[in-house]
Amino acid sequence: MRIGVVLPQTEIGGDVGAVRAYGEAVDGLGFTHILAYDHVLGADPAVHRGWAGPYDVSTTFHEPFVMFGYLAAVTGVELVTGIIILPQRQTALVAKQAAEVDILTGGRFRLGVGLGWNPVEYEALGRSFGDRGRRMSEQIVLLRRLWTEASITHDGPDERVTGAGLAPPPVQRPIPVWIGGSSDAAYRRIGRLADGWFPQLRPGDDLDRARAVIDAAAREAGRDPSALGLEGRVQWDADDPERFLRQVGRWRAVGASHLSIDTMRTGLATPDDHIAALAAAADRLDLRPA
Repeated sequence: MRIGVVLPQTEIGGDVGAVRAYGEAVDGLGFTHILAYDHVLGADPAVHRGWAGPYDVSTTFHEPFVMFGYLAAVTGVELVTGIIILPQRQTALVAKQAAEVDILTGGRFRLGVGLGWNPVEYEALGRSFGDRGRRMSEQIVLLRRLWTEASITHDGPDERVTGAGLAPPPVQRPIPVWIGGSSDAAYRRIGRLADGWFPQLRPGDDLDRARAVIDAAAREAGRDPSALGLEGRVQWDADDPERFLRQVGRWRAVGASHLSIDTMRTGLATPDDHIAALAAAADRLDLRPA
């Protein structure tokens, strides 16, 4: 099981030095990857009365593709979007940006995608919200063609490319596409199309049920369910490190291929505090290089 970290997007702030220090520390502590969330815009609760989303206009988010281009120069770990909100972005541009990150990292990149939940963001980016699930399925197919074919023509329900391609191509052809989601429709899409998935569930009955839906969809599409990766997530608990280790063990027991350690929402005040928490987690997991 490959163990990485969740970039503390909402708590790391805008200091470029903090981003660099975090990337270098993660690499030095023996973690395998950095996972980052995506939000382009936040909604203003003063305008959107009754706003109940987990993030708003004051919540900090680094743009993953741009940040990963920077981190590729200062760290050797895999970089992972977990997730990019694909249907609110132009497919060809995402293909180009992902290919560039893959080149800069030497093939250490996974593109995690999902639907998102914020219609305010979709409106501002000029994309429709209600049909985003259908559109994302077509986008994934198109992404893979753009990464593997020199010139393509695609004329689908929502996407059109006529005799065009991107160069230089990525190192990975195609780049692995992972999907995050928490509905049966998302699970079926994962089974049909994804290289791996980010469950929003803990190990237990609900995860087993989700996997059953995914596995059935994969088999129906002629795919091997056992080939799909699975990335769990565990929150660092400084007050109860043994509980933290038990949670890691539960993900290992269900066959997770990857795991990310999340230090957000644990009362840490500074980027240095997040790094110190990761150091403690790495020691507990015996990850530090000899």
